[in-house]
Amino acid sequence: MAHTITDACLTCGACEAECPVGAIAAGDDKYVINADECIDCGACASACPAEAIEA
Repeated sequence: MAHTITDACLTCGACEAECPVGAIAAGDDKYVINADECIDCGACASACPAEAIEA
């Protein structure tokens, strides 16, 4: 199951830079993870300063 980004996202971009498959992109009000591309590695969650990424 792909990770998801909650409304606690600060739109800092730390998660996007850490994603090894490029599954994260800026959305309208927060970053979003493409579930079809996410490999569920958790790199984004580790990089998120707001702990806004859930498994």
